[in-house]
Amino acid sequence: MNRDIFNELFVLELANNHLGNMQRGLKIITDFARIVRFNNVRAAIKLQLRDVDSFIHKDFRDRNDVRYIKKTIDTKMATENFITFVEAIRKNNCIPMATPFDERSVDLCVNLGIQIIKIASSDINDWFLIEKIEKTKKPVIVSTGGSSLKDIDDLAAFFENRNIPLAINHCVSIYPSEDHELEINQIDFLRNRYPTHTIGFSTHEYHSWTTSIFIAYAKGARTFERHIDVEMDGVPVSPYCSLPDQIDTWFKAFKKAKEMCGPPGTQMRIPPEKEIKYLDVLVRGVYAKRELDQGHVLQHENLLEDVYLAVPLQKGQISCRELMSGEVLLKRVEKDKPILIDMIDSPYANNEDLKKIIYNRGL
Repeated sequence: MNRDIFNELFVLELANNHLGNMQRGLKIITDFARIVRFNNVRAAIKLQLRDVDSFIHKDFRDRNDVRYIKKTIDTKMATENFITFVEAIRKNNCIPMATPFDERSVDLCVNLGIQIIKIASSDINDWFLIEKIEKTKKPVIVSTGGSSLKDIDDLAAFFENRNIPLAINHCVSIYPSEDHELEINQIDFLRNRYPTHTIGFSTHEYHSWTTSIFIAYAKGARTFERHIDVEMDGVPVSPYCSLPDQIDTWFKAFKKAKEMCGPPGTQMRIPPEKEIKYLDVLVRGVYAKRELDQGHVLQHENLLEDVYLAVPLQKGQISCRELMSGEVLLKRVEKDKPILIDMIDSPYANNEDLKKIIYNRGL
């Protein structure tokens, strides 16, 4: 499976924040696409799709006392509006993405040319919907809020067996989430249990746009999701939604986290030259404790009688790292003088590259 499509991908969740208003939705897309472009990141702007007439039972469509029913009815949009949204997302160089909540909306995803499909936490075990999504063969991201381990295992196996890329997002479905509710250690669990899948972090927190992404990136999350909104027409912004300036902070925090974490944890780091030089100053050099004649053999049992170790390490001088039992002195060494690499017969003395390093270090 090609998981590259998920790597360092930011998903900006538009949800129903358009409120059924085309101009509001386009402003959200335009404002956030500008932040994406300024920060030079890969981002998808994600819509939510519902076939409202079938999604809500006809006998309950007038229930204004049920929040999600009223909001779904009030924000209903025609297919033509979603076509316009997707065109705007593409025009602004973002990836069109959607969460379909029913089978007809999966067909709409295909017709709109949606590139990545999201399975909401509430649908992680809705197999009628999942099997419909699978038939599209499109890459899928799933959030795991409120799910059981068996739900995630089954879903991961289902998409693995069909060779469809699946990213698994740690998610706490509390809107908004307090800091103590984030449980970011779950990223460790998901990475260990599903090593062939990209693991992400979908968050609904509202106190900070830096702290959690620092931690999540360091733990190995590689795709990230937040809800987005704009201040417009006096409509209050939900606390779990992010404004453009907050997403700008979020992107910059990601780049700082990436900079601080460095290369992947799957390989040993290569220390920079300035770090090596800094540490070389602290390495002890080998000095003659007494006058040592040419031909003298530095034996392990007599080393403390022949030499001592002290800073500073001088250029060309052997250090505690190169001092070995059985090394033969090729030249006479006076008391308290450094023993240089050219003064001994050892494997180091015959390695020109290593000798060059030794002569370039120290004082």
